[in-house]
Amino acid sequence: MLYIVSKVLQVVFDPGNLLLIVLAIGAWRLSASRGRKGLALIVLVLVAGAAAAIEPLASLPLVPLEDRFPVLHPLPAKVDGIILLGGAVDPERTAEYGQVALNPSAARVTETLRLAQHYPAARIVLSGGVGGLLNEPTTEAAATAQLLTELGVAADRLVIEDKSRTTHQNAVFSKQVVDPKPGEVWVLVTSADHMPRAVGCFRAVGWPVVADPVDFEAVRRFHISLAHGLASIDLAAHEWLGLVAYRVAGWTNALFPAP
Repeated sequence: MLYIVSKVLQVVFDPGNLLLIVLAIGAWRLSASRGRKGLALIVLVLVAGAAAAIEPLASLPLVPLEDRFPVLHPLPAKVDGIILLGGAVDPERTAEYGQVALNPSAARVTETLRLAQHYPAARIVLSGGVGGLLNEPTTEAAATAQLLTELGVAADRLVIEDKSRTTHQNAVFSKQVVDPKPGEVWVLVTSADHMPRAVGCFRAVGWPVVADPVDFEAVRRFHISLAHGLASIDLAAHEWLGLVAYRVAGWTNALFPAP
């Protein structure tokens, strides 16, 4: 139930959707002879939309998330395993077209492939089930396994965890299938903005991991794009709200996990 509620709230509080809701209310008030109040709401939408279109202003909430864990450089001398969290594959399009379809978070997969080649003896955990509310024809873990094997990674190196639907479950179920031993070095690969919450979840289940953030989205130079600005705000809002909710639920070990 919590998962369903989170998905519904994600739609309602999407920055673009919120602007449309406020705009609709403003238009209704304007048409209902509440001219001044309706006009004020429409002006508010225009100002908020203009601000959201300006980078790096729109990326300000995203920057602390992405900067929390540094890029993994240099690479560790020894790595026992790599954990790739789901979120880079589109299972529906993968099934529809018969080829693995990646989304803008594809850097998670390419980084995992790079690490797999650098550490040929490391096990690779692919963690990710069905991400949407409705059943999908394949899981993210299964689709990613298909792609990695097609790119030359030996199938016997892959550990499939395809039951998880949340980051909390990623940590819980991955630990169950791997049973990591004390002293082993495991590298966690996920998007930079998602890394604080992900690391907090793995620490909460007693699994210390080495963070390898990828897929940086924050724009740090002047640029005007409403679509990209709203996407940045949406990513940041999703993660900040997730950090609070996960901490309240006891699924992370800190409100804002740090290195």
